[in-house]
Amino acid sequence: MPDREKESPEQLDRLGRADAAERTDGAERTGRLRRVEQSERAERTGQPETDAERRRRRAQFLRDLTEARELRDRVQPRRAKVARLRHAMRMRTFRW
Repeated sequence: MPDREKESPEQLDRLGRADAAERTDGAERTGRLRRVEQSERAERTGQPETDAERRRRRAQFLRDLTEARELRDRVQPRRAKVARLRHAMRMRTFRW
């Protein structure tokens, strides 16, 4: 692996952004793990889950699901286009 001193400024900038992204991802993972541990502790102690905790977990799940769909669409653009066209056709033919 090359030394960072030998890399161009553009490469260093890109590496810096990648490092920052890794740190952000790590912080998000830590937050998720903390929330999961809290909900597991509540389950073990027999305390019912509050509505706020349930909504927070649901919102996180929906964010992760959306992120996964966007990633899949970027990785498989042809399949995504076909799916959009198919959905548009279903919407046009649907009768209210």
